[in-house]
Amino acid sequence: MKKYINPAKGLWAEMISRTVFDNTSLKNQVAGILAEIKSNGDKAVKKYTEKFDGVDLENIIVTQEEMNAAAGEISIELKDAIEVAAKNIRFFHEKQVAKVEVIETQPGVACWRKSVGIQKVGLYIPGGSAPLFSTILMLGIPAQIAGCKEIILCSPPNKEGKLHPAILFAAQLVGVTQIYKIGGVQAIGAMTYGTETVPKVYKLFGPGNQFVTCAKQMAQEEGLAIDMPAGPSEVCVLADHSADAAFVASDLLSQAEHGVDSQAILITTSEKMLQNVEEEVQKQVTILPRRLIAEKALENSKLILVNSIDEAVEIANEYASEHLILSCKNADEVADKIVNAGSVFIGNYSPESVGDYASGTNHTLPTNGYARAYSGVSVDSFIKKITYQRLTQPGLQQIAATVISMAGAEGLEAHANAVRLRIQELENK
Repeated sequence: MKKYINPAKGLWAEMISRTVFDNTSLKNQVAGILAEIKSNGDKAVKKYTEKFDGVDLENIIVTQEEMNAAAGEISIELKDAIEVAAKNIRFFHEKQVAKVEVIETQPGVACWRKSVGIQKVGLYIPGGSAPLFSTILMLGIPAQIAGCKEIILCSPPNKEGKLHPAILFAAQLVGVTQIYKIGGVQAIGAMTYGTETVPKVYKLFGPGNQFVTCAKQMAQEEGLAIDMPAGPSEVCVLADHSADAAFVASDLLSQAEHGVDSQAILITTSEKMLQNVEEEVQKQVTILPRRLIAEKALENSKLILVNSIDEAVEIANEYASEHLILSCKNADEVADKIVNAGSVFIGNYSPESVGDYASGTNHTLPTNGYARAYSGVSVDSFIKKITYQRLTQPGLQQIAATVISMAGAEGLEAHANAVRLRIQELENK
Protein backbone atom coordinates (compact mmCIF):
# COMPACT_ATOMS: atom_id res chain seq x y z
CA MET A 1 0.00 0.00 0.00
CA LYS A 2 1.32 3.42 -0.91
CA LYS A 3 1.71 5.89 1.97
CA TYR A 4 1.02 9.62 2.00
CA ILE A 5 2.09 11.56 5.09
CA ASN A 6 0.35 14.93 5.53
CA PRO A 7 0.01 15.39 1.75
CA ALA A 8 -0.27 18.89 0.31
CA LYS A 9 -3.58 19.64 -1.35
CA GLY A 10 -1.87 19.65 -4.71
CA LEU A 11 -1.24 15.91 -4.29
CA TRP A 12 -4.82 14.99 -3.49
CA ALA A 13 -5.92 14.30 -7.08
CA GLU A 14 -3.07 11.82 -7.55
CA MET A 15 -3.55 10.38 -4.08
CA ILE A 16 -7.23 9.49 -4.53
CA SER A 17 -7.02 8.49 -8.19
CA ARG A 18 -8.38 5.14 -9.31
CA THR A 19 -6.43 2.76 -11.52
CA VAL A 20 -7.07 3.53 -15.19
CA PHE A 21 -6.75 0.80 -17.80
CA ASP A 22 -6.40 1.16 -21.56
CA ASN A 23 -9.63 -0.55 -22.63
CA THR A 24 -9.47 -0.01 -26.39
CA SER A 25 -8.93 -3.70 -27.14
CA LEU A 26 -11.53 -4.61 -24.51
CA LYS A 27 -14.15 -2.45 -26.22
CA ASN A 28 -13.39 -3.96 -29.61
CA GLN A 29 -13.68 -7.49 -28.26
CA VAL A 30 -16.93 -6.78 -26.43
CA ALA A 31 -18.43 -4.98 -29.42
CA GLY A 32 -17.70 -7.99 -31.62
CA ILE A 33 -19.42 -10.41 -29.24
CA LEU A 34 -22.46 -8.15 -28.86
CA ALA A 35 -22.79 -7.77 -32.63
CA GLU A 36 -22.72 -11.54 -33.09
CA ILE A 37 -25.37 -12.09 -30.40
CA LYS A 38 -27.55 -9.42 -31.99
CA SER A 39 -27.32 -11.23 -35.33
CA ASN A 40 -27.29 -14.89 -34.29
CA GLY A 41 -29.17 -15.01 -30.98
CA ASP A 42 -29.08 -18.32 -29.10
CA LYS A 43 -26.49 -19.80 -31.44
CA ALA A 44 -23.98 -17.09 -30.53
CA VAL A 45 -24.87 -17.28 -26.83
CA LYS A 46 -24.13 -21.01 -26.77
CA LYS A 47 -20.93 -20.52 -28.77
CA TYR A 48 -19.53 -18.06 -26.25
CA THR A 49 -20.77 -20.07 -23.28
CA GLU A 50 -18.71 -22.99 -24.54
CA LYS A 51 -15.73 -20.73 -25.26
CA PHE A 52 -15.64 -18.82 -21.97
CA ASP A 53 -17.34 -21.16 -19.49
CA GLY A 54 -16.14 -24.43 -20.95
CA VAL A 55 -19.52 -26.11 -21.23
CA ASP A 56 -21.68 -27.01 -24.24
CA LEU A 57 -25.29 -26.48 -23.18
CA GLU A 58 -28.23 -27.80 -25.14
CA ASN A 59 -30.65 -25.94 -22.86
CA ILE A 60 -29.73 -22.60 -21.28
CA ILE A 61 -32.96 -22.35 -19.27
CA VAL A 62 -32.93 -23.43 -15.62
CA THR A 63 -35.64 -26.06 -15.23
CA GLN A 64 -38.17 -26.38 -12.43
CA GLU A 65 -36.50 -29.64 -11.42
CA GLU A 66 -33.21 -27.81 -10.91
CA MET A 67 -34.99 -25.14 -8.88
CA ASN A 68 -36.67 -27.74 -6.67
CA ALA A 69 -33.39 -29.57 -6.08
CA ALA A 70 -31.47 -26.44 -5.10
CA ALA A 71 -32.99 -26.11 -1.63
CA GLY A 72 -31.75 -29.58 -0.73
CA GLU A 73 -28.21 -28.88 -1.92
CA ILE A 74 -27.37 -26.13 0.55
CA SER A 75 -27.11 -26.33 4.31
CA ILE A 76 -29.94 -25.39 6.63
CA GLU A 77 -27.59 -22.84 8.18
CA LEU A 78 -27.07 -21.09 4.83
CA LYS A 79 -30.78 -21.20 4.00
CA ASP A 80 -31.60 -19.63 7.34
CA ALA A 81 -28.96 -16.94 6.79
CA ILE A 82 -30.33 -16.09 3.33
CA GLU A 83 -33.86 -15.88 4.71
CA VAL A 84 -32.83 -13.58 7.59
CA ALA A 85 -30.97 -11.31 5.16
CA ALA A 86 -33.94 -11.30 2.78
CA LYS A 87 -36.28 -10.34 5.62
CA ASN A 88 -34.13 -7.37 6.63
CA ILE A 89 -33.62 -6.21 3.04
CA ARG A 90 -37.35 -6.48 2.33
CA PHE A 91 -38.27 -4.58 5.50
CA PHE A 92 -35.88 -1.71 4.69
CA HIS A 93 -36.92 -1.47 1.03
CA GLU A 94 -40.66 -1.69 1.66
CA LYS A 95 -40.40 1.59 3.59
CA GLN A 96 -39.21 3.27 0.38
CA VAL A 97 -42.60 2.96 -1.28
CA ALA A 98 -44.39 6.32 -1.25
CA LYS A 99 -48.17 6.72 -1.24
CA VAL A 100 -49.80 8.58 -4.11
CA GLU A 101 -50.64 12.11 -3.00
CA VAL A 102 -52.94 14.30 -5.09
CA ILE A 103 -51.87 17.96 -4.98
CA GLU A 104 -54.30 20.73 -5.91
CA THR A 105 -51.92 23.41 -7.19
CA GLN A 106 -54.82 25.84 -7.56
CA PRO A 107 -58.60 25.37 -7.44
CA GLY A 108 -59.68 22.87 -10.07
CA VAL A 109 -56.14 21.82 -11.04
CA ALA A 110 -55.10 18.48 -9.53
CA CYS A 111 -51.65 16.92 -10.07
CA TRP A 112 -50.17 13.68 -8.81
CA ARG A 113 -47.39 11.19 -9.44
CA LYS A 114 -47.66 7.43 -9.54
CA SER A 115 -44.86 4.87 -9.38
CA VAL A 116 -45.09 2.08 -11.96
CA GLY A 117 -42.76 -0.92 -11.99
CA ILE A 118 -40.56 -1.39 -15.05
CA GLN A 119 -42.18 -4.34 -16.80
CA LYS A 120 -39.04 -6.29 -17.76
CA VAL A 121 -35.76 -6.07 -15.84
CA GLY A 122 -32.59 -8.10 -16.27
CA LEU A 123 -30.37 -9.09 -13.36
CA TYR A 124 -26.77 -10.17 -13.96
CA ILE A 125 -25.28 -12.25 -11.16
CA PRO A 126 -21.57 -13.15 -11.32
CA GLY A 127 -20.87 -16.79 -10.59
CA GLY A 128 -17.18 -17.37 -11.17
CA SER A 129 -14.74 -17.50 -8.26
CA ALA A 130 -17.43 -16.10 -5.93
CA PRO A 131 -21.09 -16.78 -6.78
CA LEU A 132 -22.78 -13.60 -5.55
CA PHE A 133 -26.15 -14.97 -4.44
CA SER A 134 -26.42 -12.03 -2.02
CA THR A 135 -26.78 -9.72 -5.02
CA ILE A 136 -29.95 -11.57 -6.01
CA LEU A 137 -31.51 -10.42 -2.74
CA MET A 138 -30.31 -6.86 -3.32
CA LEU A 139 -31.81 -6.71 -6.81
CA GLY A 140 -34.68 -9.17 -6.78
CA ILE A 141 -36.37 -7.88 -3.62
CA PRO A 142 -36.71 -4.22 -4.70
CA ALA A 143 -37.77 -5.41 -8.17
CA GLN A 144 -40.51 -7.49 -6.60
CA ILE A 145 -41.62 -4.64 -4.32
CA ALA A 146 -41.67 -2.25 -7.30
CA GLY A 147 -44.05 -4.58 -9.14
CA CYS A 148 -41.84 -5.60 -12.06
CA LYS A 149 -43.78 -8.20 -14.06
CA GLU A 150 -40.77 -10.06 -15.50
CA ILE A 151 -37.54 -10.43 -13.54
CA ILE A 152 -34.94 -12.12 -15.75
CA LEU A 153 -31.74 -13.50 -14.22
CA CYS A 154 -28.57 -14.58 -16.01
CA SER A 155 -25.57 -16.20 -14.32
CA PRO A 156 -22.65 -18.23 -15.72
CA PRO A 157 -22.80 -22.02 -15.42
CA ASN A 158 -20.02 -24.17 -13.97
CA LYS A 159 -18.22 -26.90 -15.95
CA GLU A 160 -21.14 -29.26 -15.27
CA GLY A 161 -23.60 -26.79 -16.77
CA LYS A 162 -25.18 -25.90 -13.42
CA LEU A 163 -25.70 -22.78 -11.35
CA HIS A 164 -24.71 -22.62 -7.70
CA PRO A 165 -27.68 -23.92 -5.65
CA ALA A 166 -27.59 -20.83 -3.40
CA ILE A 167 -28.20 -18.69 -6.49
CA LEU A 168 -31.25 -20.77 -7.38
CA PHE A 169 -32.54 -20.80 -3.81
CA ALA A 170 -32.21 -17.02 -3.48
CA ALA A 171 -33.81 -16.45 -6.89
CA GLN A 172 -36.82 -18.55 -5.97
CA LEU A 173 -37.12 -16.76 -2.63
CA VAL A 174 -37.36 -13.28 -4.20
CA GLY A 175 -39.66 -14.06 -7.12
CA VAL A 176 -37.30 -14.17 -10.10
CA THR A 177 -39.48 -15.27 -13.01
CA GLN A 178 -36.93 -16.72 -15.47
CA ILE A 179 -33.33 -17.92 -15.00
CA TYR A 180 -30.74 -18.57 -17.69
CA LYS A 181 -27.33 -20.24 -17.57
CA ILE A 182 -25.50 -17.45 -19.34
CA GLY A 183 -22.56 -15.39 -18.16
CA GLY A 184 -20.35 -12.54 -19.26
CA VAL A 185 -20.85 -10.39 -22.33
CA GLN A 186 -23.14 -12.99 -23.89
CA ALA A 187 -25.59 -12.58 -20.98
CA ILE A 188 -25.65 -8.80 -21.35
CA GLY A 189 -26.09 -9.16 -25.12
CA ALA A 190 -28.94 -11.66 -24.76
CA MET A 191 -30.87 -9.38 -22.38
CA THR A 192 -30.10 -6.29 -24.46
CA TYR A 193 -31.24 -7.59 -27.84
CA GLY A 194 -33.34 -10.61 -26.96
CA THR A 195 -32.82 -14.04 -28.50
CA GLU A 196 -35.09 -16.92 -29.45
CA THR A 197 -35.01 -17.97 -25.79
CA VAL A 198 -34.10 -14.90 -23.72
CA PRO A 199 -36.46 -11.91 -23.69
CA LYS A 200 -35.24 -8.38 -24.29
CA VAL A 201 -35.39 -6.35 -21.07
CA TYR A 202 -35.98 -2.65 -20.46
CA LYS A 203 -33.28 -2.11 -17.82
CA LEU A 204 -30.13 -3.99 -16.77
CA PHE A 205 -28.83 -4.42 -13.23
CA GLY A 206 -25.92 -6.11 -11.54
CA PRO A 207 -22.15 -6.14 -11.06
CA GLY A 208 -19.56 -7.91 -13.15
CA ASN A 209 -15.98 -7.92 -14.36
CA GLN A 210 -14.54 -5.42 -16.83
CA PHE A 211 -16.12 -7.29 -19.76
CA VAL A 212 -19.60 -7.18 -18.24
CA THR A 213 -19.19 -3.53 -17.25
CA CYS A 214 -18.07 -2.61 -20.75
CA ALA A 215 -20.99 -4.53 -22.27
CA LYS A 216 -23.48 -2.72 -20.02
CA GLN A 217 -22.05 0.64 -21.03
CA MET A 218 -22.37 -0.29 -24.70
CA ALA A 219 -25.95 -1.42 -24.11
CA GLN A 220 -26.65 1.99 -22.57
CA GLU A 221 -25.23 3.70 -25.65
CA GLU A 222 -27.85 1.82 -27.68
CA GLY A 223 -30.67 3.15 -25.52
CA LEU A 224 -31.07 0.43 -22.88
CA ALA A 225 -31.23 1.71 -19.31
CA ILE A 226 -28.72 0.39 -16.77
CA ASP A 227 -28.57 0.67 -12.98
CA MET A 228 -25.50 2.94 -12.86
CA PRO A 229 -21.99 3.37 -14.24
CA ALA A 230 -19.71 0.95 -12.45
CA GLY A 231 -16.05 0.28 -11.85
CA PRO A 232 -14.02 -1.87 -9.47
CA SER A 233 -15.29 -2.13 -5.90
CA GLU A 234 -13.76 0.15 -3.24
CA VAL A 235 -13.74 1.10 0.44
CA CYS A 236 -12.49 4.11 2.36
CA VAL A 237 -11.95 3.93 6.13
CA LEU A 238 -11.74 7.19 8.08
CA ALA A 239 -10.09 6.42 11.42
CA ASP A 240 -8.61 8.25 14.40
CA HIS A 241 -6.72 7.04 17.50
CA SER A 242 -9.90 5.48 18.93
CA ALA A 243 -10.23 2.93 16.13
CA ASP A 244 -9.24 -0.73 16.43
CA ALA A 245 -6.37 -1.42 14.01
CA ALA A 246 -7.35 -5.06 13.57
CA PHE A 247 -10.91 -4.06 12.71
CA VAL A 248 -9.73 -1.47 10.20
CA ALA A 249 -7.34 -3.92 8.54
CA SER A 250 -10.09 -6.51 8.23
CA ASP A 251 -12.34 -3.94 6.54
CA LEU A 252 -9.63 -2.99 4.06
CA LEU A 253 -9.00 -6.66 3.27
CA SER A 254 -12.69 -7.51 2.95
CA GLN A 255 -12.72 -5.11 0.03
CA ALA A 256 -9.34 -6.12 -1.38
CA GLU A 257 -10.39 -9.77 -1.72
CA HIS A 258 -13.14 -8.81 -4.18
CA GLY A 259 -10.77 -8.47 -7.12
CA VAL A 260 -7.28 -7.48 -8.19
CA ASP A 261 -8.57 -4.08 -9.33
CA SER A 262 -10.37 -3.29 -6.06
CA GLN A 263 -9.13 -0.38 -3.99
CA ALA A 264 -8.92 0.14 -0.21
CA ILE A 265 -8.01 3.48 1.34
CA LEU A 266 -7.28 4.42 4.95
CA ILE A 267 -7.41 8.08 5.98
CA THR A 268 -6.27 8.57 9.56
CA THR A 269 -5.29 11.35 11.95
CA SER A 270 -3.02 9.00 13.95
CA GLU A 271 0.48 8.00 12.81
CA LYS A 272 0.43 5.09 15.25
CA MET A 273 -2.90 3.89 13.82
CA LEU A 274 -1.45 3.99 10.29
CA GLN A 275 1.52 1.89 11.37
CA ASN A 276 -0.63 -0.59 13.31
CA VAL A 277 -3.08 -0.99 10.45
CA GLU A 278 -0.25 -1.59 8.01
CA GLU A 279 1.11 -4.34 10.26
CA GLU A 280 -2.33 -5.88 10.75
CA VAL A 281 -2.99 -5.95 7.01
CA GLN A 282 0.25 -7.85 6.42
CA LYS A 283 -0.61 -10.30 9.19
CA GLN A 284 -4.23 -10.92 8.22
CA VAL A 285 -3.70 -11.21 4.47
CA THR A 286 -1.49 -14.28 4.90
CA ILE A 287 -4.40 -16.44 6.08
CA LEU A 288 -6.91 -15.47 3.40
CA PRO A 289 -7.95 -18.10 0.82
CA ARG A 290 -8.02 -15.25 -1.74
CA ARG A 291 -4.64 -13.96 -0.62
CA LEU A 292 -3.15 -13.49 -4.09
CA ILE A 293 -6.17 -11.43 -5.20
CA ALA A 294 -6.06 -9.30 -2.05
CA GLU A 295 -2.33 -8.69 -2.31
CA LYS A 296 -2.70 -7.51 -5.90
CA ALA A 297 -5.52 -5.15 -4.88
CA LEU A 298 -3.39 -3.74 -2.07
CA GLU A 299 -0.92 -2.52 -4.69
CA ASN A 300 -3.66 -0.09 -5.82
CA SER A 301 -4.48 0.91 -2.24
CA LYS A 302 -3.41 3.84 -0.05
CA LEU A 303 -2.57 4.74 3.56
CA ILE A 304 -3.05 8.46 4.20
CA LEU A 305 -2.06 10.42 7.32
CA VAL A 306 -3.66 13.85 7.81
CA ASN A 307 -3.68 16.52 10.51
CA SER A 308 -7.36 16.65 11.42
CA ILE A 309 -10.74 14.95 11.10
CA ASP A 310 -11.98 17.91 9.05
CA GLU A 311 -9.20 17.33 6.53
CA ALA A 312 -9.99 13.60 6.50
CA VAL A 313 -13.66 14.35 5.80
CA GLU A 314 -12.71 16.71 2.97
CA ILE A 315 -10.56 14.02 1.33
CA ALA A 316 -13.28 11.38 1.83
CA ASN A 317 -15.83 13.64 0.13
CA GLU A 318 -13.41 14.25 -2.74
CA TYR A 319 -12.84 10.52 -3.15
CA ALA A 320 -16.60 9.74 -3.06
CA SER A 321 -16.17 6.12 -2.07
CA GLU A 322 -18.56 3.29 -2.76
CA HIS A 323 -18.27 2.26 0.91
CA LEU A 324 -17.18 4.66 3.66
CA ILE A 325 -16.46 3.41 7.19
CA LEU A 326 -16.22 5.95 10.03
CA SER A 327 -14.09 4.46 12.81
CA CYS A 328 -13.61 7.54 14.94
CA LYS A 329 -14.88 9.46 17.95
CA ASN A 330 -18.16 11.32 17.41
CA ALA A 331 -18.78 9.21 14.33
CA ASP A 332 -22.42 10.34 14.09
CA GLU A 333 -21.32 13.98 13.91
CA VAL A 334 -18.73 13.12 11.29
CA ALA A 335 -21.38 11.25 9.27
CA ASP A 336 -23.42 14.46 9.05
CA LYS A 337 -20.51 16.05 7.17
CA ILE A 338 -20.37 13.33 4.52
CA VAL A 339 -21.93 14.41 1.23
CA ASN A 340 -20.32 11.97 -1.24
CA ALA A 341 -20.50 8.23 -0.53
CA GLY A 342 -22.45 5.23 -1.73
CA SER A 343 -23.09 3.81 1.75
CA VAL A 344 -21.77 4.95 5.15
CA PHE A 345 -20.93 2.64 8.06
CA ILE A 346 -20.86 4.48 11.38
CA GLY A 347 -18.71 3.37 14.31
CA ASN A 348 -16.27 0.58 15.13
CA TYR A 349 -18.98 -2.08 15.14
CA SER A 350 -20.45 -1.36 11.70
CA PRO A 351 -18.31 -3.38 9.27
CA GLU A 352 -18.96 -3.11 5.56
CA SER A 353 -19.61 -6.87 5.47
CA VAL A 354 -22.92 -6.42 7.28
CA GLY A 355 -24.17 -3.99 4.65
CA ASP A 356 -22.94 -6.32 1.93
CA TYR A 357 -25.17 -9.09 3.21
CA ALA A 358 -27.83 -8.57 5.80
CA SER A 359 -28.39 -5.21 7.53
CA GLY A 360 -31.09 -4.27 5.02
CA THR A 361 -29.41 -1.58 2.93
CA ASN A 362 -28.53 -2.29 -0.68
CA HIS A 363 -24.98 -3.26 -1.63
CA THR A 364 -25.31 -2.30 -5.30
CA LEU A 365 -23.61 1.08 -5.09
CA PRO A 366 -21.91 3.70 -7.29
CA THR A 367 -18.14 3.29 -7.69
CA ASN A 368 -15.32 5.17 -9.39
CA GLY A 369 -16.38 8.51 -7.91
CA TYR A 370 -19.94 8.33 -9.25
CA ALA A 371 -21.21 8.65 -5.67
CA ARG A 372 -20.87 12.41 -6.25
CA ALA A 373 -24.00 12.23 -8.39
CA TYR A 374 -25.51 8.71 -8.26
CA SER A 375 -27.36 6.77 -5.57
CA GLY A 376 -27.20 3.08 -4.85
CA VAL A 377 -29.93 0.73 -6.06
CA SER A 378 -33.30 1.08 -4.34
CA VAL A 379 -36.96 0.46 -5.13
CA ASP A 380 -36.84 3.69 -7.14
CA SER A 381 -34.33 2.04 -9.49
CA PHE A 382 -37.02 -0.40 -10.62
CA ILE A 383 -39.84 2.07 -11.20
CA LYS A 384 -40.68 4.97 -13.42
CA LYS A 385 -42.78 7.79 -12.04
CA ILE A 386 -45.63 8.96 -14.22
CA THR A 387 -47.24 12.34 -13.57
CA TYR A 388 -50.97 12.95 -13.98
CA GLN A 389 -53.15 16.03 -14.02
CA ARG A 390 -56.90 16.55 -14.11
CA LEU A 391 -58.58 19.93 -14.65
CA THR A 392 -62.20 20.82 -14.00
CA GLN A 393 -63.90 23.33 -16.28
CA PRO A 394 -63.52 26.15 -13.71
CA GLY A 395 -59.91 25.08 -13.17
CA LEU A 396 -59.12 25.43 -16.89
CA GLN A 397 -60.89 28.78 -17.04
CA GLN A 398 -58.81 30.07 -14.14
CA ILE A 399 -55.43 28.98 -15.56
CA ALA A 400 -56.17 29.69 -19.23
CA ALA A 401 -54.82 33.25 -19.37
CA THR A 402 -51.51 32.13 -17.84
CA VAL A 403 -50.99 29.38 -20.42
CA ILE A 404 -52.11 31.48 -23.39
CA SER A 405 -49.77 34.31 -22.39
CA MET A 406 -46.75 32.03 -21.93
CA ALA A 407 -47.38 30.04 -25.14
CA GLY A 408 -47.79 33.26 -27.13
CA ALA A 409 -44.52 34.63 -25.77
CA GLU A 410 -42.73 31.50 -26.96
CA GLY A 411 -44.34 31.70 -30.38
CA LEU A 412 -46.21 28.42 -29.96
CA GLU A 413 -49.66 29.45 -31.14
CA ALA A 414 -51.04 25.90 -31.36
CA HIS A 415 -50.39 25.48 -27.65
CA ALA A 416 -52.34 28.65 -26.92
CA ASN A 417 -55.10 27.60 -29.28
CA ALA A 418 -55.58 24.25 -27.52
CA VAL A 419 -56.62 26.23 -24.45
CA ARG A 420 -58.38 29.08 -26.24
CA LEU A 421 -60.76 26.74 -28.14
CA ARG A 422 -61.87 25.07 -24.93
CA ILE A 423 -62.49 28.40 -23.21
CA GLN A 424 -64.52 29.65 -26.16
CA GLU A 425 -66.60 26.45 -26.10
CA LEU A 426 -67.28 26.92 -22.37
CA GLU A 427 -68.23 30.58 -22.82
CA ASN A 428 -70.67 29.69 -25.63
CA LYS A 429 -72.58 27.16 -23.53
